[in-house]
Order: sequence, then structure tokens, then C-alpha cells
Amino acid sequence: MTNQAEEVIFAPKPGPLYAGMALMMVVLTWRQRFIAAGVAIGIDVVFVGVRWAVDAKMTDGHFFGNGALWVMLGCAVIAVTRRTGRERVLLLKGVGLGLLLVAGRKTGDTWLLITSKTRPSVLDPYVATADHALGNPSWLAGRMVEATGPIGTHLLGWVYAQLAVAAVVVALYQLRNVRVERRFPRHHLVRTFLVIGLLGPGIYMLFPVVGPVFAYGPGASGTGGVHWAVANLWPDTPPPISTPHPVSYDEITPRNCMPSLHTAWATAIFIHSRTGPRILRYAGAFWLIATLGATLGFGYHYGTDLVAGVVFALTIEAALRSLERGWDRSGTQMVAHGTAVFAALLVSYRYLPMEMALHPWVFGPLLILAMISVIHGYLRTTRLWESKAAPALRPDPLPELV
Repeated sequence: MTNQAEEVIFAPKPGPLYAGMALMMVVLTWRQRFIAAGVAIGIDVVFVGVRWAVDAKMTDGHFFGNGALWVMLGCAVIAVTRRTGRERVLLLKGVGLGLLLVAGRKTGDTWLLITSKTRPSVLDPYVATADHALGNPSWLAGRMVEATGPIGTHLLGWVYAQLAVAAVVVALYQLRNVRVERRFPRHHLVRTFLVIGLLGPGIYMLFPVVGPVFAYGPGASGTGGVHWAVANLWPDTPPPISTPHPVSYDEITPRNCMPSLHTAWATAIFIHSRTGPRILRYAGAFWLIATLGATLGFGYHYGTDLVAGVVFALTIEAALRSLERGWDRSGTQMVAHGTAVFAALLVSYRYLPMEMALHPWVFGPLLILAMISVIHGYLRTTRLWESKAAPALRPDPLPELV
């Protein structure tokens, strides 16, 4: 919160400030949206001009975003002082949603710092050994990305970095009628995004992993990454099969691999885009495929991380939807099944990596089948919910006999 307060004046760190303002504006009229956007841009122009004039220090080259924060805070003041009743509540909910997205990003960054400071040893050898059951997909994808040259690298890098933008686009579609209906839908993508980001770091603390490019490559160059790496093998040579053990790593690189939250978030985007128009459905599918390619191709994750990420996302999505519509037997069974599969994946990665590596034709299909079982369970459960929610059609009256 202190860091957020500082950004009212000082250069903000890279983050979804304008994305948060866009979410807040779903409660405004079109005229108010244009005014809010204009005010935000105008404030940023002033701030940037002053910073250039005094040669102020920028944050990682990031120098705009204060305007969006000022507008959100200003809308909160207007809600308290100039609005009453449902209008006040609606505007405050919009401001809260926008600020919650920004706070969620900062909380996640803080968690990443905590993982690097409190987990001196990482379990990459365990995950890399277990990854032999899937054929070491990160090594294969890394060589494929290198073969595509700068075009493929830049495209996947842009997709990977702009995941939050894709989420906001889908969320804006889901929240498009908030102003008209004077209420938020009980479940939407932002809720899933925030819960994934809230629970994921807890798994990082239990299962610290830095990723192939850091543990088996030069990914942390400049911070002693090659020195800390087990070996400099990625992506040319898969790691040899040997008895795994925890290894020490630096206090800078986040232990943010298990599960892959980028995969979990991209899966959530894909799920929520299914109810949109065709272009949104295509975009959701593209973002999921490209994100999977980027996480593997850049060496940020092992294949086992992705399997866990999909199970993690579907379990959380099912739990939130059950919470929204009321828990029933099908929802409880789905969440219990997803939780059990996720726990089994983590246990197997930690205690059965050698068996998985030595018997890939057994454990590889088992991993995929475990993930597919959760996907199938989620689809079956949601279809059951939709069939119960659909109103029964009234039969046409019989024609009168003449």
C-alpha cells in the first residue's frame, strides 16, 4: 500500500494502471469515459514533462501511469461526496475492481521477492528429471523458437508480456453491460485471475523451482546465473537422468515455476472467451497456444509445470463458479478431483522423478490422462450446470380439431 501511495507522485513501476482504469470505467457512461481518459492522459503528460525537465529517475524506463491512478482515486472521492445510493455503490465497486487489479500485481511481485529470499534451495533437478516422462518439451520448444529467428521470438515475447492486456479485453467484454444493469456479474474473469495470483505463490513456497533457462542455462546472466546453474545445457542438450537433489540458487531469481501461473491465467482467458463472439474465441485460443509456446520456448517452465498449471486453473475456476451458484454434489466432486490430481502431481514430481524418467511410456501418458480427466470433469460439470440453468421449453399447444 505504501508503494501504491508513492506512485501518486513518483514514477510508477510497470503495471496495469491503465488496465485497472479501463475496468473501472465499465461503470461510467461513454461521456464520462472520454473525460476520464482525457484527464488521465493530460495528468501523465504534465508528470512526464516535469520529470524530463528535472531529469527525474524513471522506473525501468516506465514513466506514465500516474494519471490513471489519479483518475481512479478521483472517482472514489466523487463517489463518496457526489453520489448516493446505488450509484455510489456501483462507482465504488468499479474503483475497487480497478485498484484490486493493480494491488494484485504488486502483491504478486512482493511474493516473488519473498520466494527468492526465503527459499535458498530449488527443486529443479526433481522437476527436470520428471520432465523426461514428457520428452523434455522445454528443450524441444527452445530449439524451435531459436529456429524461427527474431520474428517468432518477438511475437511470443509480446504475447507472454501482454497477458494482462488479453485478460482485460475479455473482462471488458464480460462487464460491458454493468452500466446498463447497474450491477456486476457474480462471476467474471478478474475474480479467477486474482485468486490464481493469490494462491499460486503459496505453492511456490512449497515447491520452489526457477525454470530450465535459469537452472540449466544462462538465463540469469548478469546476476551469476551461469555460476548458480546446475549445468549450461538448455536448450541444446537435455539434462541427464541422475538422482535428483535440492540445489542452492541466488537470492534474486523468483522461484515461480510450479505451477505455471502464466499457463493457468491463459487457460482462464481461454475458458472465459468461449462465451464471446467468434473473434474473441479465436483470440482466446491463440493466446493460450502462444503462451504455452512462450513458457516452454523461452525456458521459463518445464512441461510438468504446464500440466500442473492447467489442473490448477480448472480447479479454481470450478470452485469459484460453485461458490457463485451454490455448492452442489457435481461442483464439490469436481473441485475435490482437481485438488487430488494437483496434489498427486506435486507428490509424484517430488518423490517419484526417477521412476518417471526411467519409465516415460508409462508415466508420460499417465500425466496427460490425469490432466485430461480434470478437463473432462470440468466440461461435464459445467454442461450439467448449464442444462439445469436452461429454462424448460413450453410445448406448443395442440391445434384445435375442426
